[in-house]
Amino acid sequence: MAVVLIPDENRSLKSEKDIQAFINPHGIFYEKWPLAERVNPEADADEILRAYAPEIEVLKQKGGYVTADVMNVSPETPNLDELMAKYKMEHTHSEDEVRFILKGKGLFHIHPKNGPVFAIQVEAGDLINVPRGTRHWFGLCEDKTIRAIRLFQDKSGWTPNYIDNGIHGNYAPLCWGPSHIKGEGNMDVNLSV
Repeated sequence: MAVVLIPDENRSLKSEKDIQAFINPHGIFYEKWPLAERVNPEADADEILRAYAPEIEVLKQKGGYVTADVMNVSPETPNLDELMAKYKMEHTHSEDEVRFILKGKGLFHIHPKNGPVFAIQVEAGDLINVPRGTRHWFGLCEDKTIRAIRLFQDKSGWTPNYIDNGIHGNYAPLCWGPSHIKGEGNMDVNLSV
């Protein structure tokens, strides 16, 4: 299940209800989808897309998405560090970034127009969108693995539009485990640098 940290307020959110209440005003949605009972996350991409076809179709109708694929990143991915460096700097996209995590963990930092910077750690079973134009950056967690269904509004995909003087350097790109989160409202990890 996702966890939200608001480092400048030394605050964390762990319940789905609290996470949704915090991120929804920023246009971000989060849901928890069924995972293991549906399809093995190691299955081939076509099998995964078929298994989640009903949910993908609903998202396509709601968000105007025209295509979906399955991305797979692991330590064996060629040029992984160069690939991930593109997303570790503050940027926006001209369309929504939608991910359903099948395997692994990642960390989205969000820099909203109104409100503090916050980090959302996503893991298997989490569905999240980052709306077009939202300032954000992304990093992998320690195992450098993530497999996710991605949806696109343009078949050619999107590219990052980098922010001059982005604030990504002010926040540590560190993921955390359950031992780092003390309880709702408290955090034992400092994501500010």
